[in-house]
Amino acid sequence: MTSSEIRQHFLDFFRQKDHLIVPSAPLVAKNDPTLMFNNSGMAQFKDFFLGNGTPPARRVADTQKCLRVSGKHNDLEDVGFDTYHHTMFEMLGNWSFGDYFKKEAISWAWELLTEVYKLPKDRLYVSVFQGDEKDGVPFDQEAWDLWKPIVGENRIILGNKKDNFWEMGDTGPCGPCSEIHVDLRPQAEVDQKPGKELVNADHPQVVEIWNLVFMQFNRKADGSLEPLPARHVDTGMGFERLCMAIQSKLSNYDTDVFTNTIRVIEELSGITYTGSQREYPDVAMRVIADHIRAVSFAIADGLIPSNARAGYVIRRILRRAVRYGYSYLGFTEPFLTKLVPTLALQFADVFPELNAQRDFVATVIREEEAAFLRTLENGLKLLDKITAELTEKSQKTIDGETVFELNDTFGFPVDLTALIARENGFSIDEAGFQKALQAQKARSRKDASSSTGDWTELHDIDGVEFLGYDQTQAEARIAKYRKVQNKQGTQYQIVLDRTPFYAESGGQIGDTGSLELQVGDEKVLIRIADTKKENDLIIHISNDKDLETVLDNHSAVLAKVDADRRTAISDNHSATHLLHAALRDVLGTHVAQKGSYVGPDALRFDFSHFAKVTDDELTEVERIVNQKIRENIPLDEKRNVPIEEAKKLGAMALFGEKYGDFVRVITFDPSYSVELCGGTHVPATGQIGLFKFTSEGSVSTGVRRIEAVTAEKALALLNEQQATLDQLKELLKAPKDVVKAVQALLDERSQLQKKIDALEAEKLQQVKADLLTKVHASNGHYVIVERVDVPSADALKQLAYDLKAKLDNLAVVLGSDIGGKPQLAVMLPDELIKDKNLHAGNLVKELAKEIRGGGGGQPFFATAGGSDATGLDRALAKGRELLK
Repeated sequence: MTSSEIRQHFLDFFRQKDHLIVPSAPLVAKNDPTLMFNNSGMAQFKDFFLGNGTPPARRVADTQKCLRVSGKHNDLEDVGFDTYHHTMFEMLGNWSFGDYFKKEAISWAWELLTEVYKLPKDRLYVSVFQGDEKDGVPFDQEAWDLWKPIVGENRIILGNKKDNFWEMGDTGPCGPCSEIHVDLRPQAEVDQKPGKELVNADHPQVVEIWNLVFMQFNRKADGSLEPLPARHVDTGMGFERLCMAIQSKLSNYDTDVFTNTIRVIEELSGITYTGSQREYPDVAMRVIADHIRAVSFAIADGLIPSNARAGYVIRRILRRAVRYGYSYLGFTEPFLTKLVPTLALQFADVFPELNAQRDFVATVIREEEAAFLRTLENGLKLLDKITAELTEKSQKTIDGETVFELNDTFGFPVDLTALIARENGFSIDEAGFQKALQAQKARSRKDASSSTGDWTELHDIDGVEFLGYDQTQAEARIAKYRKVQNKQGTQYQIVLDRTPFYAESGGQIGDTGSLELQVGDEKVLIRIADTKKENDLIIHISNDKDLETVLDNHSAVLAKVDADRRTAISDNHSATHLLHAALRDVLGTHVAQKGSYVGPDALRFDFSHFAKVTDDELTEVERIVNQKIRENIPLDEKRNVPIEEAKKLGAMALFGEKYGDFVRVITFDPSYSVELCGGTHVPATGQIGLFKFTSEGSVSTGVRRIEAVTAEKALALLNEQQATLDQLKELLKAPKDVVKAVQALLDERSQLQKKIDALEAEKLQQVKADLLTKVHASNGHYVIVERVDVPSADALKQLAYDLKAKLDNLAVVLGSDIGGKPQLAVMLPDELIKDKNLHAGNLVKELAKEIRGGGGGQPFFATAGGSDATGLDRALAKGRELLK
């Protein structure tokens, strides 16, 4: 049975059990501050478990792309060294939202595994939760009683909280679980030792394949558990491990999930994969086959490798793959990019987003690879220099701070530093590195430290009604609130049952405004500084102090959005739609949105394109956008449109966004701009008034950024530019052609500069001639120590080199007051460096103390600058003394 068939059988099985099959959410978690990536199948359904939203059906099944490389669930360092851990993996899952519970979940799991997939019953073991006294959760008697007639008591294992109580994070939905494990060992090994003794013992052939989680509780911020509003089922089956079991393999990497990719790696490297757990070329192939999936799908879901947060994690995974290929497979040129087409075609039916963008994904990966290979080359040079210096000092250990700096500043992996050091007879100070690393982590934790209190519930709600498309103020009730401590201080997060406030999403920033509360006979105004979305909740954030009393005792709320600010935001958001369409017209249909910022003052639009947008192209795009504004195209807004109908309308969807069965479609002329969008917009394009670019540039590989202003801000920009032009005309005595007049001034300046340079060169030659008359001999070498008048530090440096060229075995110390700033230059001959162990860099540092400065350089030449020109003569006197 192929992996595609295995996946399809799972979905078909649960479709027959009346489950709605839903698409995978993107890898990057959206609107959930507790997650960076979707690390489990249940992540996208979290709000349904908490009762904050309504699921599309009470029974759901899917295959979810998951990524576990950060936080509590982190498998990165295991990948490649064992047979079953991965960064990205598929999680097959079936879900019940307050519908069926343990009985159905257990019986269906057994039916699918043994009757559909035909796994041998005598190789399967199950576990149930033994209970936890501290949490007050008893032994799961119900699960035991359900499993007993199916598998018998001897195949049931009691599991502790670590193994059999599932939690997505420090807070959130959780509950006892029942795991199903499979024993894949040869029969001879099974006869010697029963698989029951190896469950949860990290045996590579006795592995968990399915986890049936019975969601009953919510873990609160204080660590306590509270019952969820309804009981749910959340199951997760590792697709790759399931394929290993069904295809009778001993490693996930031997299944057809990975063999196509590994085959390409073999062809590219010329090395045969043997499946060894110990040989590093095999480890490297597993690392690469795993990591290319994670990186490719993350980029396809809209995440670009970067130095921040989720983007940094993806860059780290990519670099880990490059490093293993470089170290163990001999890849010195980009190679990961060549794996993308194979991967894209393999998953085209289940995750089509990668195949739709495979050229873009391949290009981003290729540029990232090339950049990191240059980093590796530079790091090797740095390591050579470091080991050479250690050899001079007869030392064999690279200190931890240096190892950390190589990793943190230059991006050179610590394990590669250790490997290369070991190959050359050196070691690294691992304890010192860990100390530096922990110090950095402590600083990061301090910077990011925050604590979130539990919700204070005031009114039960099924969900938040958003009114902001039609209103900027509305009466509401406060459903709940909580207190948060973070870098900004104390904040209150408030949830209303209905609100006109738009929560930050899709690039549009959140609304600001106020909540007017009736508290007894008084009206209390709470300022709302921002609005954000957490899963399906719209959260109003206030920086006001001590709000508990008014929030607990209010009787009515009037929610008011800052209407003028909202209007400016809507102008910019509609302008991004017009811009997107114009870019596709001018540059080509490959252009796709890769990010945006829509605020009241400006807009920013990131898009896929592999070349700088030329001035002519920008002019044409700007012309088209302003033409569409002048046409005053009315907004055509359609809400709750079936997704398939929206696609037929030609609506553009963003990669990396998850859309439900019903969507909102924003159209400005069906032949021009049709997009899926949840933001706020102008009633007609004429309201935007004017659109003006302010910048265009590169954000990252294959992604360009345009910044622009609209309406009043655009007019202000034009007025400012006109004022500047008027001032120039006045300064230039009102020429007919300002450009010609400025060019004439530049030409004149260029000619004058050439004359100045010639005069300074002539003067420098005179200074050099004068200095050569002041040479004196000292202990077998020549010395010049003088104060000179030169125009720049570069001239001082050139003078020192010219003097050296004129006279062998010459030591030079020159000082100059250049515009009130003292400068020193030291040039030493090879004889002084070798015979007297002198170093120009050390010498200039000593002299620079007299001018309150510092400097350094090479053994033969060094410079320094300072802040006290009165010390120049003292510095030169010290130089004469040191060169005697």
